[in-house]
Amino acid sequence: MTSTAAAVDRTTNAELERQLENLLRLGYPALMGTTEPELRSAVENLALRLPGSSTVDPEDHIPFVLVPAAPLRESALLMTKDDRPATLMIEDDHLGRYAPIEGVTVPDAPVYLLTDIDTGSEFTNVTPETALGAITARGRTPLTIAEGIALVTQRPDMLRKNKCFSLLASRRGNQQVPAIWISERAPKLGWCWDRNPHTWLGSASAAARIAG
Repeated sequence: MTSTAAAVDRTTNAELERQLENLLRLGYPALMGTTEPELRSAVENLALRLPGSSTVDPEDHIPFVLVPAAPLRESALLMTKDDRPATLMIEDDHLGRYAPIEGVTVPDAPVYLLTDIDTGSEFTNVTPETALGAITARGRTPLTIAEGIALVTQRPDMLRKNKCFSLLASRRGNQQVPAIWISERAPKLGWCWDRNPHTWLGSASAAARIAG
């Protein structure tokens, strides 16, 4: 049976506007240190950069997500699933030490588009270390913590039982790989070991990051 979410055209300006309004509703301008008009203007500049058709698994696919530049802890706690608020397993001082891995460049912009996203359920029961090699070999990029938070913020329906995801593009110099999964029916930001596979945890990837 086709879900309500799957029946919605997520590739259009209407979806871009929905995501913007969601950020405004959640109070992101204040988190970002900007204003509503400034955020609206930044998103408008992205409207002409929306992606075309996808080449990834339709069941795991998100055409694009707006990724705002906001503090990780505060934005993570705004994630919800079925109206249940998120929890964090990563300590605040550790969270601030995560940085993009080599080969991943995040746009220096107040907000950007992450495009052609795959939540990576094909990598369930595959170690993050192995999944990263497969993702990069395809010319795709793993996701950062901020991008995973943005994905769940805009599309909580894509965080699914036994199909949650690691965020391989953020590391803090050890083998701890951040991930978002479901705990007590709510989103949870935590970490798992780089060389440990989990039957319920895949690895998300995307095609590109686009700034306005």
